[in-house]
Amino acid sequence: MPTLPIALTSGEPAGVGPEIAPMAWAALRGELDFFLIGDPSHLPAGTPLVLIDAPEQAAAAMPQGLPVLGRDFGAPRVPGEAQAVHARHVVDAIRDGVALVQAGRAAAVTTNPIHKKALHDGAGFAFPGHTEFLASLAGRAHVVMMLACSELRVVPTTIHIPLADVPAALTPELLEATLRITHASLASQLGHAPRIAVAGLNPHAGEAGAMGREEIEMIAPLIARLSAEGMQIAGPLPADTMFHPPARARYDVAVCMYHDQALIPIKTLDFASGVNVTLGLGFVRTSPDHGTAFDIAGTGTADPSSLIAALRLAREMAGA
Repeated sequence: MPTLPIALTSGEPAGVGPEIAPMAWAALRGELDFFLIGDPSHLPAGTPLVLIDAPEQAAAAMPQGLPVLGRDFGAPRVPGEAQAVHARHVVDAIRDGVALVQAGRAAAVTTNPIHKKALHDGAGFAFPGHTEFLASLAGRAHVVMMLACSELRVVPTTIHIPLADVPAALTPELLEATLRITHASLASQLGHAPRIAVAGLNPHAGEAGAMGREEIEMIAPLIARLSAEGMQIAGPLPADTMFHPPARARYDVAVCMYHDQALIPIKTLDFASGVNVTLGLGFVRTSPDHGTAFDIAGTGTADPSSLIAALRLAREMAGA
């Protein structure tokens, strides 16, 4: 039976998405099949492309050009300048990609970067980001954002909120749900129970209460309970000593308490090829770990490494 292709959404047309999609096709044809959901007129001039009517046609189209499930976004692309008319179509492309995966017509969805303000202004987009929108489409109350590269996997427990709001948002229920989803998802992907390292919230993991009591009152008791259930889980650990090579060798994934605590180490280790993965959706979703890059859109300098890695990881996870 032929392997299902991956659905790649267009992302923000004014960003680098339309430029890196053909680069990914050039790098991956012959290795895996995918198709772009977007406006073919937004692709760079001279892009080899094949318009398709259905995902099932992607495999046959891949040797000739980038398979495109065409949509009319209503206006030309202007690199670096988001247009309100595009916003609804960007959202619809994400919705269509998810629907195709849920219908068993695509193996996974990989999403090009969106510009949240452009979607809010142009389409009334009410979600903080891709992750929350995908959770809504999947009907899941809670999903987990994981960033992955060859050297590290990290999960932020709280995501797109101000740092000042983190202590109140970091409830025992949220942390437990994050740990359980991470454990179950990686056990499926890895084929064995993952080793989980959990960061503390405060400097030095609270230093026995001298710098905060969240570790003593919430994080440590939860870790002890989950450990008693059989999870391979360690912590709370000082975040400033978790990410050097000997420390990383002791775990498969680091669960952190807030956005930058997780994203700074992985983007330092591998800025170009990191991948954003959403766990707990019931289907596979990956994305490049970078934004729309308006500042370089249209200059011909975009790096497709992260998108290529995202498509490869989507194929790997879908296979698992």
